[in-house]
Amino acid sequence: MTTKAAILAGICGMAAAPAAADPFEDFGTAMKYGLPAAAAVCAARDDRLEDFAIRGLMQAAVVLALKSWTDGTPISRRPSGGGEGFPSGHSAAAAFGAADLAGKCFDDEPLAGAAAYGAAGLTAASRIHAGEHTPRQVMTGALIGFSFGAASFGIGSEGAEFSIGMRF
Repeated sequence: MTTKAAILAGICGMAAAPAAADPFEDFGTAMKYGLPAAAAVCAARDDRLEDFAIRGLMQAAVVLALKSWTDGTPISRRPSGGGEGFPSGHSAAAAFGAADLAGKCFDDEPLAGAAAYGAAGLTAASRIHAGEHTPRQVMTGALIGFSFGAASFGIGSEGAEFSIGMRF
């Protein structure tokens, strides 16, 4: 089994959460952690963990800052009526992991990249399905995560770049 296949198998294994009220919501929560964890394993293998960690921390900081800044405004209102819904942190984390995997680990395997992006998309959909976020909230979270995941700041490498993978 190739390293890429092992990482993808690990992602799928993390999705097998214990039975609960809603398996689709459980899948989204598993991918919030599973996709970035798989990307971290790849980053460590490829000796780019420092760049990965800084981008991951910055992505989380942007999401948390926006949640705090917009709390109490209409855009931040969750469908359930709660606050701090803008942007979706689940969608941001999953898209971050998927973009890093597709652009840096699966760049020569478009189907693996598509699977990672598909899992991130299902994570976003699960948040809408669960009534936790609106489409605007999950799309904004996904865009933030994707942007930081596809980027490379060039820490410990030749230079900065932006790679989405999916080369056919």
